[in-house]
Amino acid sequence: MSRKKSGALAFVFLIILSAVFIFPIFVVFINSFKTKFSIMGSPFRLPDADTFAGLQNYIEGVRTSGLGGAFMRSVFITAVSVPVLILLCSMTSWYIERRSSPFTKVLYGLFLFSMIVPFQMVMYTMTYVVTALHLNNPVGIILVYLGFGAGLTVFLLTGFIKSIPYELEEAAQIDGCSPLRTFFMIVFPIMKPTAITAANLNAMWIWNDYLLPYLILGTGNKTLPVAIQIAMQGAYGSVNWGGFMAMLVLAIVPIIIFYLICQRYIIEGVIAGAVKG
Repeated sequence: MSRKKSGALAFVFLIILSAVFIFPIFVVFINSFKTKFSIMGSPFRLPDADTFAGLQNYIEGVRTSGLGGAFMRSVFITAVSVPVLILLCSMTSWYIERRSSPFTKVLYGLFLFSMIVPFQMVMYTMTYVVTALHLNNPVGIILVYLGFGAGLTVFLLTGFIKSIPYELEEAAQIDGCSPLRTFFMIVFPIMKPTAITAANLNAMWIWNDYLLPYLILGTGNKTLPVAIQIAMQGAYGSVNWGGFMAMLVLAIVPIIIFYLICQRYIIEGVIAGAVKG
């Protein structure tokens, strides 16, 4: 098979694969403008004159879910957790890679081990410890996310730091830079693609997370996913599917915008962190 034909087949395959992933989002979007009973009867049909609900689902969803407070709470937790996670994990990764010792090897192994342990295995003990330490609030949950997100972030960043020539840091030290200044002036700017990739992955995880905020914050300090689920769940198992779809659309818009801004760094950062070193 010629290279041109193989490239065309790969392009067609990627188009089909993209359509498979985009289709559920499209279904959610069109159903957010339909009446409740039409969603249940024909979820894959486009809205028409009889089934079109306009913005009623959005208005009702915002009114019943307390979207404003939950949205700002999710923004606060995500906007603080991700920069803190990237900053501390990048410094940790740099220390692990440049100060090779039995201690750093054990430390790196613990970070990798944290990626293997399922969350369900530790969630009950974690909830008890977090409550005992009075971390069951929007500020305390940031520390919890720091712990759960450190494994993957350290793994990605450590892999990339291995590809940074140590001679650059030696030259900075000869010029009189302290280790901290060397990191922020030399190392961290070079880590930008992988750091943004890690930030994007963690932002999507934290923004969309339901179980951890529900266990730690409960219903008193609801994040966006928790608020949507609680508000749209009616009595006797009934669900306001129209409002549910509308709130899902509003919930995914910020993270899609963030992803589109960062997308040009994603492939570059993943390849750099996973292949090099």
